[in-house]
Amino acid sequence: MKAHISALSHLTCTHCKKKHDPHVPQTICSCGNILFAQYDIEKAKETLSPYTFEKRPHNIWRLAELMPVINPHYRFTLGEGGTPVLKLNNLGKTYHTARLFLKDEGQNPTGTFKSRGLCSAVSKGVELGIKNFTIPTAGNAGAALSAYAAASNTNAYVFMPKDAPDIIKQEVVAFGGKLTLIEGLISDAATIVQQKSKDLGWFDVSTLKEPYRVEGKKTMGFEIAEQFNWEIPDVIIYPTGGGTGIIGMWKAFQELEALGLIGSKRPRMIAVQATGCAPIVDAFNKKHARSAFWNHATTIAAGLRVPKAFGDYLILKALYESNGAAVAVKDEDILKYMKIMAKKEGILLGPEAAATVAGFVKLLERGCIDKQETIVLFATGSGLLTPEFFIH
Repeated sequence: MKAHISALSHLTCTHCKKKHDPHVPQTICSCGNILFAQYDIEKAKETLSPYTFEKRPHNIWRLAELMPVINPHYRFTLGEGGTPVLKLNNLGKTYHTARLFLKDEGQNPTGTFKSRGLCSAVSKGVELGIKNFTIPTAGNAGAALSAYAAASNTNAYVFMPKDAPDIIKQEVVAFGGKLTLIEGLISDAATIVQQKSKDLGWFDVSTLKEPYRVEGKKTMGFEIAEQFNWEIPDVIIYPTGGGTGIIGMWKAFQELEALGLIGSKRPRMIAVQATGCAPIVDAFNKKHARSAFWNHATTIAAGLRVPKAFGDYLILKALYESNGAAVAVKDEDILKYMKIMAKKEGILLGPEAAATVAGFVKLLERGCIDKQETIVLFATGSGLLTPEFFIH
């Protein structure tokens, strides 16, 4: 059997379609938009079928042909990916939904789905010769970058709002990340990172400001397809800050169809945000192609406190193309479902993940979801990172 090697072909701008070289470090297109990795599907087919990877490890490199790292030596791993899909029997019974599931990303190495994207970005960056990475973050992405910088013997420079959860700050420091706390939001941190990158030559792995974090995130789509025996669920509900998970999964489903592993069916993609920071919901309701900057963003869910997602046009595109939806939930409902999920299902969810449950209930009450559909809620992070919310 041939070795499973990457079928990476080139990078393409998601807006102007200009091609870019994947063998040198890349950020965004000259037109200012996001680059996507493209693969030689016919080459990938030589070693990829549902039967050829049964014995491969359950991490993000499981379908290595559709991942960007060419030299296997640089496929770093801390065991990210391969997270379980859990049937929510008790919550399902409460709401009379027979096929309600939760994809538990809190079981990733750093406690959130951010492990996937930063593993991919750092691995490809190291393959391309990068040693110094920087990131603006609401918290969890900074912890993940620090972990993979440690694993790859590189440097992580993390810029985070002062009011980020204390445990996550400690996580960054424990992994050896160089942490700088700033006044303001992730958008303010991004401004600092942009300047530092220019002045010091650090490589910025901000959400979608380079092409490879999304490649790690898309593996959630690969796993969902495989875990449902190549039958795509009817609905995916996802907590949306930067929105890379929605963008990545939408890309994954296209690639899997091109490979012949799935058909043309797509899930309805549903974005959940907090009422105190809901730019995607606002844009979706107005049928806009891009979102406006959300002033005075506030929510207890730090990962949802993103005033404007750089990839907003790709998030909205996936929602529109899938006949999906966008919904905003209150902080009090986020807290409510953190506690309900702990007591009803034995699962500790972070606030962003609990927002997904709150969004599901709200959509069900509106009649936007059929109770007989196969529904997957994405729990993007563990409540173990935010224990303060369970004390009161």
